[in-house]
Amino acid sequence: MKKYFYFASVLLLFTSCTKELTFETQSFNEKSSVPCKKDCPEIKIMVPIAQNIEVVADSINNKVLNTIREIVYFGEKPYDVSDYDGLAKAFMGSYEDMKKTYPEETLGWMADIKGDIEHQSEQILNIKIEHTTYTGGAHGYHGFRSLLFDPETGKTIENDALFTDKAAFTAFAEKEFRKKYQIPENSEINASGLMFEGDKFQLALNIFFTKQGLLLYYNSYEVASYADGPKEIVFPYETVKKYLKYQ
Repeated sequence: MKKYFYFASVLLLFTSCTKELTFETQSFNEKSSVPCKKDCPEIKIMVPIAQNIEVVADSINNKVLNTIREIVYFGEKPYDVSDYDGLAKAFMGSYEDMKKTYPEETLGWMADIKGDIEHQSEQILNIKIEHTTYTGGAHGYHGFRSLLFDPETGKTIENDALFTDKAAFTAFAEKEFRKKYQIPENSEINASGLMFEGDKFQLALNIFFTKQGLLLYYNSYEVASYADGPKEIVFPYETVKKYLKYQ
């Protein structure tokens, strides 16, 4: 009996140690019950759901859900929901409430959210969220979010933790950014019409680990007007690996 218990314990330990973090893409859709002929309101969400290692998966899935909650809402704060079905229904409910107040409104709301695994290694996991939303006005909004995780723990990796020397990398990135967008070294960073806060170059809020290299992505409105569009710059890994803690 003792031998059997020992064998079962070892087998359980071996099984838990060989589990790998996996992802399953799941889709969530919701349409309005309000009759319409065109531009019918709809929300579509497609995201990778982490599985197989419960604690790690829960941490990643909660972060992704909370991020999408910050993207898809109408009002003063994100919807108080705990899953994607609830989020989709809440968004459509806001539209239907608006329609009751303003029945003459003809353009339907929309939200299209797509999450993908941009990069996955033993050191870092990068989930990219592409989002397009419209809740009235002259135009909608399209952008990207980058979520970085430790694949062993599922904990978020903040941008500041990516670099061995953030100041040195920032100086390098600014030099290359000025070259790409033809901003003279002796002029202010906003001299060509950009809108960096305090007229000082800053790293992007969204940093991606792509096949081409490390991508700094500035969404519309972050450092430039909507008309000027997003700004981005990619650094081949060979040129920035000395600055990076993760590969």
